[in-house]
Amino acid sequence: MFEYRIALNFKYKKCDLMNDLIKQLELFAKEDFPISEVDNYLNKYQLKQEHLIKYSHFSKEQYTRNLVYRDPDFEILFLCWHPGQIAPIHGHEGEKCWARVECGQLKFSNYNLISDHPLKLKRQEELIANIGYLDGPADIHSVENNSKEKAISLHVYAKPYDKCNIFYPEQNSIRRAKLKYYSKFGKVC
Repeated sequence: MFEYRIALNFKYKKCDLMNDLIKQLELFAKEDFPISEVDNYLNKYQLKQEHLIKYSHFSKEQYTRNLVYRDPDFEILFLCWHPGQIAPIHGHEGEKCWARVECGQLKFSNYNLISDHPLKLKRQEELIANIGYLDGPADIHSVENNSKEKAISLHVYAKPYDKCNIFYPEQNSIRRAKLKYYSKFGKVC
């Protein structure tokens, strides 16, 4: 299995610092990521400070998506947020995903899609989340750093995808967006 990842492309290389998380997620992948078990594991997972240092890169222009690890079953990212930065209302392609606040504070708003023509969303809940809060698996949501401090969140996406829908209720539109990484494996792209 490991040789297969290397042969495919460098993006599938093993992460040197988070092997414990990767190994556990590989086991969960074999069971299609059982939600309660993944929740329990991520709630208890102890992230080391060197993980944050190596993989957290910020940009003043927008929040950043920093790839830590990716294979066909899942990917691990750190998202870094300056104050006021927002991930607009977006979907997750029907896949399971989790986000955990590692530093700072984030606002999570989850939505139900009522209709897409005309676009109608209903906000389910809105929550201001501090360090340790675990969100997921989310279907349609937005995330915002509405504090005055930087924030970092750890994200696990089952079955990685490269495009997703962005919802603009005020414009009555849904647009397809290509997802990009700000950094890969600790190096800014």
